[in-house]
Amino acid sequence: MRLRLARAADRDRIDEIVTSAYAPYIPLIGHAPAPMRADYGALIAAGVVHLPDGSGPSAALMVLLPQPDHLLLDNIAVHADAQGRGLGRALLGAAENMARQAGLPEIRLYTNAAMQRNLRIYAMAGYKETRRAHEQGFHRVFMSKRLS
Repeated sequence: MRLRLARAADRDRIDEIVTSAYAPYIPLIGHAPAPMRADYGALIAAGVVHLPDGSGPSAALMVLLPQPDHLLLDNIAVHADAQGRGLGRALLGAAENMARQAGLPEIRLYTNAAMQRNLRIYAMAGYKETRRAHEQGFHRVFMSKRLS
């Protein structure tokens, strides 16, 4: 999968993707999930929002935050209309490739404990749970994957 960095002109579409992907979790969590509260203008300006590079409007995104010893997958979102087509899996693979190219041996992520489907997806992709914590009003599950 080819990716490109998001531009300011992508902001409205990014908001649509995030809202579509995360709104179903509001009743489970009791409030908007953390990705719905993020400042995407600042993240775009920082050059950390990645979109699939193709024709037509993007249907997915990921936010990658390089750290000294790992790549933090801060957010991965697929528009509800495009879920189940392998976009999320392709984005995970692209993140792994980017980490390898940067010489980083591990990808870390966290998700809400109420997002059971996401936990299963990450586990099937080789991510292992490392801890659970309550942070900023969220019950988070932290996961990592060592890259070979």
